[in-house]
Amino acid sequence: MQMKPIKIAILAMGGEGGGVLADWIVNLGEHNGYFAQTTSVPGVAQRTGATIYYVELFPREAAPAGKTPVLALMPMPGDVDVVLASELMEAGRAVQRGLVTNDRTTLIASTHRVYSIAEKSAMGDGRVDNDALIAHATQAAKRFVHFNMEKAAEDSGSVISAVMFGALASTGVLPFSRSQFEQTIERGGVGVKPSLKAFSAAYARVAEGDAGKDEQAAPAVPVSQLKPRDPAVARLVERVRAEIPEGAQQIVVEGVRRVLDYQDVAYANLYLDRLKQIRQYARPDDVALIRETGRYLALWMSYEDAIRVAELKTRATRFDRVRKEVRATDGQIVAINEYMHPRVEEISEILPFAGLGRWLMRPTWGNKLLKTQTKSGRVIQTSSVRGFIPLYLLSGFKRWRRRTLRYQAEQQRIEAWLKRIQDAADAHPALALEIAQCQRLVKGYGDTHARGLRNYQTVMDALARNETTMSPALLGALREAALADEHGKKLEAALRQNALV
Repeated sequence: MQMKPIKIAILAMGGEGGGVLADWIVNLGEHNGYFAQTTSVPGVAQRTGATIYYVELFPREAAPAGKTPVLALMPMPGDVDVVLASELMEAGRAVQRGLVTNDRTTLIASTHRVYSIAEKSAMGDGRVDNDALIAHATQAAKRFVHFNMEKAAEDSGSVISAVMFGALASTGVLPFSRSQFEQTIERGGVGVKPSLKAFSAAYARVAEGDAGKDEQAAPAVPVSQLKPRDPAVARLVERVRAEIPEGAQQIVVEGVRRVLDYQDVAYANLYLDRLKQIRQYARPDDVALIRETGRYLALWMSYEDAIRVAELKTRATRFDRVRKEVRATDGQIVAINEYMHPRVEEISEILPFAGLGRWLMRPTWGNKLLKTQTKSGRVIQTSSVRGFIPLYLLSGFKRWRRRTLRYQAEQQRIEAWLKRIQDAADAHPALALEIAQCQRLVKGYGDTHARGLRNYQTVMDALARNETTMSPALLGALREAALADEHGKKLEAALRQNALV
């Protein structure tokens, strides 16, 4: 019987140690009587295509005397023994490419997600369903080993490649002992102790059959148990308990937290005043309408403007998070560069005087001068004093936000939206719920916000023209059509199809 090489494909994004893992497997083979070869094919970008590392191992004793086997340079569909994926979507990509087969392939993957460009740029919720990905991969593979390897790496102070190496060792699909795997890490000489710790944790988890049982997120603290230290915040929580149905309180508390962080206590009270008014018009048992209106009202009231962007980019917690993500050690310098390209409209809308903003929006000399200054984008290094101070000063415009042109425009839109919900709340509760959910169309800032607002207005205009004939299902279909295409072509087609134009 002719001996065949062991074929291993590794799919990993930049910075996840895919190359290290491939080198470990090659080193493991070469030190234990195998010919080994590795190649790599880089993806186009970090989240539009991962790098594929391909390793083949062939036992030296099986090769004819004096002969060296010719090993392949890339994986072929249906001809791979082991696939390792550093993220769940990459496991799905491997299945889609045909690298995973249910009669041969052991698939080892982390269940954490790093969302793709298409998922993040979708107008609606563009995320792929994790459970569907896991079910599909389980069906496609001979054996599917999966758990949150990124978290396991963080818990052990190591990197995900060490966790994947431990999971690979524990499956027993390679003809090497645990000690041989561990010796490979030791020969590397870099980060040996944390790597061995991560290796051992993953090895034990797979051996004990605990893979596939990711830890559940901690349940939210019940609103009844919340005890804010700040008296003003405590009064807001008391309002939620007294004025909001129990089934909607959890989401409304999150809404209060969001608008409070966005502006101030008075703004959070305005949020609750608006919800209280909706409840007066809604049916007593219509908890869903209060909950969904609370969800989307909080999102709309915390609209993204240049002030908010500057505030988020200059927070100490953001710098801490970035350092944690890149695993910077004490003393290491981390530079953060922001690409900024504000439009004339975005600048005009946040000036402390709405009249000045309106003037700059018109074709005046001020508008022309501002256009010359914003024609091209610029890179600002927020990790430097020179880059940080301008954004920090801009974030201070928050105290004048209520005077801005953008604030006035958004509040008018919010009130019009709430009025539509109120008008339908009693007689047509299902339609009121669909109207509340139409806020999903309005999001982001810049061109993204402009397109979403245009689609939202198109849907609302169609509703206004057809108030007596518009069904909840039809309004929901129009909303989904708008979310499916940011340019509005699918929405236009849906309007024509239903004779709503």
